[in-house]
Amino acid sequence: MLPDLHLNDHLRLRKPHPCGSYEWKVVRLGADIGLECKGCQHRVMLTRRELAKRMKTNLTQLEREKNSEESNSSPTVL
Repeated sequence: MLPDLHLNDHLRLRKPHPCGSYEWKVVRLGADIGLECKGCQHRVMLTRRELAKRMKTNLTQLEREKNSEESNSSPTVL
């Protein structure tokens, strides 16, 4: 399945960039996805299919899910 992405999402890829960083930021959306390395600010373009193969996790999506679970489980005080 192709990933659902938003601008400025932070991704962790399976293999490190030559600078040693695993983390990338989404800087362009379209047929191709623009990524910027968080370690050295190098930019690359990948097709959605290629990114789906290389991506390990979407760190921003995990954070969004965590925050929504916390807001749903917190009791309401009157």
